[in-house]
Amino acid sequence: MSEAGGGRGFGSSVPQRAPWSLVAATAAFCLVSATSVWTAGASPMSREEKQKLGNQVLEMFDHAYGNYMEHAYPADELMPLTCRGRVRGQEPSRGDVDDALGKFSLTLIDSLDTLVVLNKTKEFEDAVRKVLRDVNLDNDVVVSVFETNIRVLGGLLGGHSLAIMLKEKGEYMQWYSDELLQMAKQLGYKLLPAFNTTSGLPYPRINLKFGIRKPEARTGTETDTCTACAGTLILEFAALSRFTGATIFEEYARKALDFLWEKRQRSSNLVGVTINIHTGDWVRKDSGVGAGIDSYYEYLLKAYVLLGDDSFLERFNTHYDAIMRYISQPPLLLDVHIHKPMLNARTWMDALLAFFPGLQVLKGDIRPAIETHEMLYQVIKKHNFLPEAFTTDFRVHWAQHPLRPEFAESTYFLYKATGDPYYLEVGKTLIENLNKYARVPCGFAAMKDVRTGSHEDRMDSFFLAEMFKYLYLLFADKEDVIFDIEDYIFTTEAHLLPLWLSTTNQRLSKKNTTSEYTELDDSNFDWTCPNTQILFPNDPLYAQSIREPLKNVVDKSCPRGIIRVREESFRSGAKPPLRARDFMATNPEHLEILKKMGVSLIHLKDGRVQLVQHAIQAASPIDAEDGLRFMQEMIELSSQQQKEQQLPPRAVQIVSHPFFGRVVLTAGPAQFGLDLSKHKETRGFVASSKPYNGCSELTNPEAVMGKIALIQRGQCMFAEKARNIQNAGAIGGIVIDDNEGSSSDTAPLFQMAGDGKDTDDITIPMLFLFSKEGSIILDAIREYEEVEVLLSDKAKDRAILKDPEMENEEQPSSENDSQNQSAEQIASSSQEVDLVDQESPEESSLNSHPESLSPADTDNAASISPSEQNSNPTENHETTSLDGECTDLDNQLQEQSETEEDSNPNVSWGKKVQPIDSILADWNEDIEAFEMMEKDEL
Repeated sequence: MSEAGGGRGFGSSVPQRAPWSLVAATAAFCLVSATSVWTAGASPMSREEKQKLGNQVLEMFDHAYGNYMEHAYPADELMPLTCRGRVRGQEPSRGDVDDALGKFSLTLIDSLDTLVVLNKTKEFEDAVRKVLRDVNLDNDVVVSVFETNIRVLGGLLGGHSLAIMLKEKGEYMQWYSDELLQMAKQLGYKLLPAFNTTSGLPYPRINLKFGIRKPEARTGTETDTCTACAGTLILEFAALSRFTGATIFEEYARKALDFLWEKRQRSSNLVGVTINIHTGDWVRKDSGVGAGIDSYYEYLLKAYVLLGDDSFLERFNTHYDAIMRYISQPPLLLDVHIHKPMLNARTWMDALLAFFPGLQVLKGDIRPAIETHEMLYQVIKKHNFLPEAFTTDFRVHWAQHPLRPEFAESTYFLYKATGDPYYLEVGKTLIENLNKYARVPCGFAAMKDVRTGSHEDRMDSFFLAEMFKYLYLLFADKEDVIFDIEDYIFTTEAHLLPLWLSTTNQRLSKKNTTSEYTELDDSNFDWTCPNTQILFPNDPLYAQSIREPLKNVVDKSCPRGIIRVREESFRSGAKPPLRARDFMATNPEHLEILKKMGVSLIHLKDGRVQLVQHAIQAASPIDAEDGLRFMQEMIELSSQQQKEQQLPPRAVQIVSHPFFGRVVLTAGPAQFGLDLSKHKETRGFVASSKPYNGCSELTNPEAVMGKIALIQRGQCMFAEKARNIQNAGAIGGIVIDDNEGSSSDTAPLFQMAGDGKDTDDITIPMLFLFSKEGSIILDAIREYEEVEVLLSDKAKDRAILKDPEMENEEQPSSENDSQNQSAEQIASSSQEVDLVDQESPEESSLNSHPESLSPADTDNAASISPSEQNSNPTENHETTSLDGECTDLDNQLQEQSETEEDSNPNVSWGKKVQPIDSILADWNEDIEAFEMMEKDEL
C-alpha cells in the first residue's frame, strides 16, 4: 500500500483520490489529505519560496553533517564549540545522556536515511561504505537499550530500507547485499539479553560486549526503567524480524508491550513514568504524554499501522481516551497521578510533549492538535526555542534546548493534514532561529539557556536524523523526493520502515490479547474514517479560528471586556472579589471562592501546598479574571518582601572574526560590580592578567588597560581580583575556573560572592566561566591573537554585533526577554504559587576554594507561608500586575496599580529569595524529573 502518515510518524499526505486512506494492508488508518483541504488563513507560499527554503535546509544539513565528518568522525557526536568529536570516557561524564554513546559512530548511522530523503544519494553510498568499514558493535561499553534501539538499530534498518530501494532503481547501491541488515541483526542479538527478566521488560542498559550481569558487564543491577524505554521497541524489533525471518525479536518486543498494558492503572487506563522491571510495580506514578512515556503511546498506534494488529489500535484508543479525559487541558497537557487522575502531578510541561499534536493528527483528532501546537509556537516566539521545560504560565522551568525536533515534526503533520500555509511560515521561523541563534562555525550548538542565548558544546545525533527530514519534507513537493515517502512509516527517531513489512514473514499469531484485560467500549474506536466536513466544517478558516484565541496566550494581554463587566457588577452592589491580602488557607469560604475562580490546591510530596490557576476551569470569565488577579496579588505579596536575590546566568559572546557572535558561553554572575541587567553591556578585547590569579598588583597594566582581563580562579577572593584588574585599567573581568575539565554542561551554575566587605568601589562587570568554556576563549587567543567579547545579560543579535553603530539605535524588545512579562490572556492563563512553612538558614560555602560561591538557580515559583502570608517569602515569581496593564479598572484598583508601579517598576522573573533547604529540595525534585527526561532522547 502507498498510503501512510509521517513521523514520530508517517510519510507525506495520502493520495488525491480520497481525504483518508487505508494503510498497512487491512488496517484502517486515518490522515487528512493536504490536497483535499487547506485553510485560507495565510497567504499561499510560492513554489519559488518553498524551493528557496528547502535549499536552505539542505545547506544547513551540509553544514552540520560536513562538520561532523570533518571534525568528529568516527566519534559518536560532534562538539560544535570546540570542533572535535565526543568520545565516551574522554569527556566529563554527563550521566544518562552519555548512555546513547557506544563508540559506534552514532551520528553517521543516525543520518543514513536523512541523506536519501535530502537527495544526497552519492553521500549515502559513501556513508554506508564507511559504516561497513569502520563501525564496531562489539565495544566494551554500557549503553541505553532504548537509545541504541531507536538510533542505531533504527538507523541501520532505515539505511537498509532505502539501500534496497535505490538498488531496485538501478543507479546506486548496485553492490549492496544486505550488509546493513546483517549489522542490524548482530546488534539485535546483542540487545536480547536485556529482556532476561521475569516480566519481559528489558533492563535499561546493556554492555555491548559482555551483556548483562557478568562482573565485567558493569550493569544488570538496575530495577527500574521508564515506560517509553520498555514500550518503544516494537517497530524496530518487528521490522528486524520481518526483514530477516527471525521472529524472536518481535516476540520479545510484543511481550514487553503486553506487560505494560496489563500493568496499566485499570480505573484511569493510564500508565506511570517508571516501572520496576521485576515486579511490575509503578515506581513513579505520575502520567503524561511527555518524557518517560511519550513514544509508548506513539508506538502503539504505529505498530497497528505497520503490523496490522487490531489490539494495538484498541490499546491506543483506550489510552487516548484517558489522555483526553484527564491530561488534556487545552491547550495544555499536564501530568496527573494515575490513581487520582483528577489531581495534577506537576505545574510544568516538558518539551518532549511537542510530538503529541503530530500524533493527534495521525489519530485524526485535529482540533486539540492545532490548539496545543499553537500554544507551543507562542512559547517559541517568546524564547526563540522551546525550553526543555516550562510552567503552566509559560515561564522557563528548564532553560536548555538541545535542538529537539518534536515541534518541527508536529508542524509537518499539521501542514500535511490541513494544507494551511501558516505552518510553512512556522517552519520558516524555525529555520531562521536555528541559523540566527544556534549556528556556530563548526555546526549547530544546543542552547544552554534560551533566556541568555548561551550555547552548550553538543550536537545530538537526533538533530540530523529528524530535524532536517521534517523541515525538508515540509517545503518539498512530491517530485522533490526521489522516492514515494508515502510507502514508509517513520519511527520515533524518524527512520523509515517500508509498509510492505506488514505482509512479510507473518509467523506470529494475531491473537487479540487486549480483551483478556478489559471490557472495551466500542464507542472509543473509530473503525471508519470521518468525513473531512466534520473536521473542517464548511469553513476555509477553520484552523485559523482555532488558533486565533491562542495568539496572545503567552504574550501580555488586557481582558478589557471582562473588566467592564466586573465594573458593572461592582456598581450593582455585587461583593468584591477575594484579595490575596485577605486570604486565609484555613477558611473554607475562601477555599470555595478559589475553586470558583479556577484556583486549585496541590499538595506536594515535600509538604508544600501549591496554588495553581487554570482559567478554563473557572465558573465564568469574570471569575477567571478574578482568579488571575488573585494569583498575581499573591505573587506580589511575596516579591514585595524579598530579602535577597539570586542572579540569573550571564553571557560571554565572542564577537570578533571568525565568530561574529555565533559562540555564546554561559557565565556565572557576581554579586558585586556593574549589574549587566541594568546597564549597557561591556564590549572589549580580552587580555590575560599577570599574575594570572590576579591576587596582587598586576605587572602588566598596559596589557589590560581598556580591555577585559582574564583571571584564574583561586588563591584569593573574587572581590580582590576585581579590584586589582580595575586598578590596572581593565573595563571588565572574566574569572576562569582552575578546576581543569569543569563545565557548565555538568556543573550547576554559581555566582561570585563578595568578600564580606563593602564592594561599592568595584564598578566593572565580573563574570565567571568554568574551565571548558574558558578554554574556548584561551584557544581563540592562541589562534587569532585579538579576541573581542561581549559581556551581557543575554546574547545580542548578530546583525547588531557586526555593525556596532546599531547598538546606539533603539531596538525592539526581544521576544525571549523574560524580565518584563505581564498577565496572560484569560482564555488559557495559568499561574502558580507555593504555600510553604519556611526557615531561613544561613547559606554555607559550597566549595573548598577561598572565594564564596552561591547557587544561581532562577526557575522556582513564588512562595508564602500559609500562616503568615505577608511575612516569609521564599522566592520571587515573575509577574507584572494586571492592574498595571489595564487602565479601565475601578478607581480603587487603578490607585493600587499606580502604587505598585511606583514602588516596583520592574518586577523581574529572574530574582527570587529562598532558604537553602527549599532550594536543595527543589533542585532534587527537578533533577529527578530532568534525569527522566534525559532517558528519553536527550
